[in-house]
Amino acid sequence: MQLLTSRLLLRPYEPADAPAFFQLLDQHRARLRPAFPDRTNAVLNLDDAARALAGFADDWRRGRFHVLGIWGLTEGEYLGDICLMPKPAGDAEIGYYLAPEAEGQGYAREALAAVVTFGFDTVGAHRLLIRCYADNLRAHAVAEAVGFGLLRTTPPPRRHWWSKTAPPVPAIRHYALVQPDGS
Repeated sequence: MQLLTSRLLLRPYEPADAPAFFQLLDQHRARLRPAFPDRTNAVLNLDDAARALAGFADDWRRGRFHVLGIWGLTEGEYLGDICLMPKPAGDAEIGYYLAPEAEGQGYAREALAAVVTFGFDTVGAHRLLIRCYADNLRAHAVAEAVGFGLLRTTPPPRRHWWSKTAPPVPAIRHYALVQPDGS
């Protein structure tokens, strides 16, 4: 299964992708950790990356989680990934990240638009969801450009006295896109 856009190839990971997958996570771990703690904490070395990709393949076969690597069509460079996780009641949540050098070029918007079509047409979702930090203005712009509307903003969680030294967690913005009528 592959999704093609004018500039991108989105496809499930293959075992040979482990080095590129690991390198991107490892080089940008500090930047990615706040939004993707499970991914960054689980992939600490190349063996972990290979196990994660095998897990993604198993999840894909079971329909639990659809993770696609994002590659540039021109040079075949690995740019990041985007995933779609089916939820109860016909919802599916989308998450994505790009390497810093791939940001600001419209790749996230292009990949998200392709996954929206995949989510509605192939996965059969009725509503797609995105969560992002309230201070991540680029993520808001990408979601809104593809047609997602703001559902709500969840305030930061209350900080307990024992966590005062931990970095603050920002508010979360929740976006949704409902499958158009007649689809």
